[in-house]
Amino acid sequence: MFRHLSLIFRNSLRNRRRSLLTIVSIAVSLCLLGLLVAIYRAFFFAEATPDQALRLVTRHRVSLANPLPASYMQQIKQVPGVKEAMIFQWFGGTYKDNRDPANMFARFGVEAEKFGIVNPEYKLSDSEREAFIKEPTACIVGRKTAARHNMKLGDRITIIGDIYPVTLEFVLRGIYSGPADNESLIFHYKYLNESLTGEMRDTIGTFFIRMERTDDANTISKTIDDMFRNSPAQTKTETEQAFGLSFLSFLGDVKLILLTICAAVTFTILLVSGNTMAMSVRERVREVGVLKTLGFTNGAVLWLLVGEAIIIALIGGALGVLLASGLCAWMRSLPSMFADLSQLRVTAPVAAICLLVAAMIGLVSSFIPAWGASRRPIIDALKYSD
Repeated sequence: MFRHLSLIFRNSLRNRRRSLLTIVSIAVSLCLLGLLVAIYRAFFFAEATPDQALRLVTRHRVSLANPLPASYMQQIKQVPGVKEAMIFQWFGGTYKDNRDPANMFARFGVEAEKFGIVNPEYKLSDSEREAFIKEPTACIVGRKTAARHNMKLGDRITIIGDIYPVTLEFVLRGIYSGPADNESLIFHYKYLNESLTGEMRDTIGTFFIRMERTDDANTISKTIDDMFRNSPAQTKTETEQAFGLSFLSFLGDVKLILLTICAAVTFTILLVSGNTMAMSVRERVREVGVLKTLGFTNGAVLWLLVGEAIIIALIGGALGVLLASGLCAWMRSLPSMFADLSQLRVTAPVAAICLLVAAMIGLVSSFIPAWGASRRPIIDALKYSD
């Protein structure tokens, strides 16, 4: 096969219109496949950052919708191996108009003085951090959201509550940068709590915990959950990465959905490619007879035909990988909803998977018709007409 690479390259584009259409169809399918594999990798195989690996999240054992008493904080802080624990309260609410996806970014109430200890990767200038800590109505916003809405220091931001029946007025005192999340609005939990009345007051959705060592994650998680095992509000403590994946469960079995779509895309393009390759081989049966009269063996003819299909498929696969990279870049600029997409990229392993699938499509779709043509007797091949 490798001795005839130049011949394979020339023949692969002999019918330029058909080859171009085949390449485009494979490219579009492999683009979708590459995007899905990149999403799958980002959701389920991305490694936690060093800071994420040092954080645990404690929530209600039943559901995030069930609150925990704020009094749990002091007991959690006494657990050996815990460096710091902080309230991290989802607020929700509406910024301007929820019909615009650009206005949908996360809003969290925290203990500002602890925020830099538990989340040190959120970078702020010293002056911005000090202003945020000192002013009860201050907030900080991720650089991505600030750029999208043209927010500047000193701007007033109004969030109308939905889960919590209060309207909060903030003053923007800092714009942070982080390795992953660059979209959230962070404010003082105390400001929210003082605005609430009744049962909603002094209740927490989650506690974020900073550990001394990553090796203590399982021990600390078990200790915290055992501590509240017999209380009315039992807890579930897990790593931050596992906690993030729990949001995807709102969409259903995401793993199964992604794998099913990948399989459907691969099978569909295999059928399309198989039909095209079979048509190409039928048109060249007489040419096969000529090649055999020139001394080409059955095996050489077989791999000539299969090689042409693989070349076409690989060209389409490479183009699909480039398109998938562009789509990933576009999706990184969108507001994150159920999961952080800032790390969505077509990495080298993802590209390798796509090219491997492309080569497999070329091989499988062309092998059977090429096998039949290569085994046809010379006389029958020369007499063949389609």
